[in-house]
Amino acid sequence: MICFKTAHYLVFRILCERAVKVGSFCIGVRMHKLHLLSLIALFSFPSFANGQETGPTIYLPNQEIHVGDLPALTAQTHDATAVLQASVETILHDKDLCCGKDSALGDAVAAADPRSLKDVAVKLQGRHLLSDGRPIKVIAEFVPGTSINSGQVIQSLRDKHAMLLQWDSHFYVLHGSVFDEITDYNHALSYSIRRLLLWDLRYSDERRELAFERETDDLSKVQGMLVLTVSGP
Repeated sequence: MICFKTAHYLVFRILCERAVKVGSFCIGVRMHKLHLLSLIALFSFPSFANGQETGPTIYLPNQEIHVGDLPALTAQTHDATAVLQASVETILHDKDLCCGKDSALGDAVAAADPRSLKDVAVKLQGRHLLSDGRPIKVIAEFVPGTSINSGQVIQSLRDKHAMLLQWDSHFYVLHGSVFDEITDYNHALSYSIRRLLLWDLRYSDERRELAFERETDDLSKVQGMLVLTVSGP
């Protein structure tokens, strides 16, 4: 049996021998041969076409994540400042930070404008003192509603950090999410949020649990999100 390579060479040799009177024919056949081999190489190794590796995209729908071990607090009244205090205390879950007696952030939260999450961020940002005089540093990152990033939300939840969401002028503890996870051929992760899981601390009954639905709720009514990080002493 003649292998493919040998047969290919014999065909090429015969064509050249028959083209003695047409000097350019062998060159044309040789070029045609090289072009053919180039095409064979290209389609035999499609994963390197255009200089990029390709591979499967992994799609994991309806993943769910929660921040556990958060205290089950309820605001003392439905007043916006009371709801804000209960929400920050839930997120930080440390009465020395907020918002117990002589806590580090109690006065700052009380002084913030409850109509403006951005003002809350300004009041909480920076250096504060614990009741024993030790300093702490608070990073209060305000994210406007139209700039909320799904990656930031999922990463914060994975780091066990609940967030504060202001939606339709009310404060909510953002403690979880339902999302789709996509991994591309470069192993890069991206997320598509379906639902934000919230607590309304005005209530202690079934009204406490609610969700922002990406498909049906109006994002323009979300004033913003606040991510709190505390370091020290």
